[in-house]
Amino acid sequence: MVLTDTHTHQYYETDAEKRAELMRRCFENDVTRLFLPNVDAASIPMVMGLATEYPENCFPMLGLHPCDVKDDWQQQLDTISAAIPNQKIYAIGEIGIDLYWDKTTLDKQIEAFKIQIGWAKANQLPIVIHCRDAFNEVYEVLLQEQDQHLRGIFHCFSGTLEQANKIIDLGFYLGIGGVVTYKNGGLDKVVQEIDLKHIVLETDSPYLTPVPYRGKRNESSYLVYVAQKVAELHNTDMETVAEITTANSKTVFGI
Repeated sequence: MVLTDTHTHQYYETDAEKRAELMRRCFENDVTRLFLPNVDAASIPMVMGLATEYPENCFPMLGLHPCDVKDDWQQQLDTISAAIPNQKIYAIGEIGIDLYWDKTTLDKQIEAFKIQIGWAKANQLPIVIHCRDAFNEVYEVLLQEQDQHLRGIFHCFSGTLEQANKIIDLGFYLGIGGVVTYKNGGLDKVVQEIDLKHIVLETDSPYLTPVPYRGKRNESSYLVYVAQKVAELHNTDMETVAEITTANSKTVFGI
């Protein structure tokens, strides 16, 4: 069985010994493919460092997180853009719009989002979208940018079935993480209605820890609990969920 964590910030652990333990626990739980989203210029060496350390298991992407679209966002984009030709990456991400923390930067976030979608198209790469309290805004950008080259993952999806279908209709996969295990989250009822062919699994480690570890620091090895829940919702076994969602991740990322 091969489980794929399509979205993990496991590189945030800078202690080499602890990082090795995190990876060991991943392998013990059959989580052997980890995709690493970048957040800003400063995190590039962290992402690339873990990918270099585990080249058969960790796969980097580059992008500017919407929460990091601040006064220096254009310089940040310049630095990230300059890094793209220097190493193999598998997506532009995570990018998008976040109106939970700061609504005043919406225009800048939209501009940064569109610029980075342009990078993805130019490099024939998927995008990995961060969306928080901004579904309509993100969806509007995707409609504007839609063409045969636009594809990717709607990371940490936690919306309605109607929203899920809108994203699926654009050709995107839904990133399903720990929220699906939350008793009153509502995502379980949505996921139950979505064919597995539209889903990829993720942890967003160290955030959004699934039950039974909710409230503690998340890690990629906990993807097994997400997979178990999805299997339960679809009345199937975890091996089937792993097989289908890993195949979906290969379609998205090309590896």
